[in-house]
Amino acid sequence: LFFILFLSSLLNSFLCLLYILFAFLSIVFFNFIQYNIDMKKLVVKDKSLCQACLTCELACSEAFYKKDGFSCISIGVNKKGALDVKACNQCGVCAKKCPEEAISKNAKGIYTIDKKKCTGCLTCVESCPKGIIVKSEDKPSPSKCIACGICVKSCPQEILEIVEVAD
Repeated sequence: LFFILFLSSLLNSFLCLLYILFAFLSIVFFNFIQYNIDMKKLVVKDKSLCQACLTCELACSEAFYKKDGFSCISIGVNKKGALDVKACNQCGVCAKKCPEEAISKNAKGIYTIDKKKCTGCLTCVESCPKGIIVKSEDKPSPSKCIACGICVKSCPQEILEIVEVAD
């Protein structure tokens, strides 16, 4: 009888330790997932190397609209007269301003527009700090950069890259 009680006590202790270990690993795993999710971002490595060839703009526009003038990247001149490359850094301002909550961050940290929720009010277009959310008359909703890399692959100066950074 003593031996059975001893084994029972030992088994309970073992199960208790397993439970504690499981709880600890769950917390560690949750924190790892929560704080170490990588986000994809389009980054301009060196604006000074841009030759304003507009290849990135054309590639983006052709890929998503099949015509010029609707790119989610913009090459222009800033207020100081210097060449400026505007690329989405996934800041999320558009998502915060959208009255329909049609813009949300996906698992890779990319803000995407849910075409089913979007009413075409263009609040996101107006609120984008870089002015690079575009709307074509023949499409019901605007488009924004999804860090697809088409512009990166097309840039002959290789000044663009998609990077993964901790969220």
